[in-house]
Amino acid sequence: MRFASRHRFAIFASLVVAQSCGPHNPTAPRTFDHPSSTTSVSIASGPFELKATLARPVGEGPFRAIVYNHGSAAAPSYKEQREIGEFFQRHGIITLFPYRRGSSGSEGVHWEKRVEHVPANGRFAAIVRAIEEDNDDVIASIEWLRKLPDVDPRRVAVAGCSFGGIQALLTAERTKSAYAAIDFAGASMSWANSQELQDRLKAAAAHAQVPVFLLQAENDFNTTPTRELARVMAHVGKPHRVKIYPPHGLTPQEGHHGFCFSGTKEWGDDVLAFLDALKP
Repeated sequence: MRFASRHRFAIFASLVVAQSCGPHNPTAPRTFDHPSSTTSVSIASGPFELKATLARPVGEGPFRAIVYNHGSAAAPSYKEQREIGEFFQRHGIITLFPYRRGSSGSEGVHWEKRVEHVPANGRFAAIVRAIEEDNDDVIASIEWLRKLPDVDPRRVAVAGCSFGGIQALLTAERTKSAYAAIDFAGASMSWANSQELQDRLKAAAAHAQVPVFLLQAENDFNTTPTRELARVMAHVGKPHRVKIYPPHGLTPQEGHHGFCFSGTKEWGDDVLAFLDALKP
């Protein structure tokens, strides 16, 4: 995969707050009236077998694809992410929802269990290490998805919400196997409490190998991570886009998970336009 020129991505390198990305082209190919099937699958990640849900659109492909990463919970489900899966299905994009080690039946120990006995003065450093370990599961999921016969391996992106947004950004730093990363509200709930996490994510942003879209709602718990990571990427000239959307719902929780899981009418066109503008 090759990088686009800095000139081509100049628009992504400027801080855009609450500004429309413009409507997605309604004549873009592979837009369907309804989604197709979902399938439970298993993915090998080192010694662990991960559970995952695969949401396919209608047709034969080859399709673009996204690995969408859940947040910090130990029991995420496709049910809460269904709107996301169906949105991408309707636009001809296969979406894989992997459940990282220790989550929703996947083998291994959940990250919270791995850090619960660490002394308080080392807890946040241990959380960062656990997040980095979990990122191996994201990389394995991308490689698994790229091998499917109906997936275009050059056009697999990575995305996620909250802890999943952190995983998307770490993946952008580690590999070009995903040609783009979409970080929904990564670290919104943990940024203020952890200098270790701030430093790690700033390093990931500064060394991202692929374009990144940073986005969240204005009434999320904390919009500082999105703004600060965009600032870092702009400073080092990394291709990116950033947008803070108007409030979603009334509470910080609605502005956080609600925006991710039920906000496709708000962010959907912008995400599609971001992906459409990139050439693998």
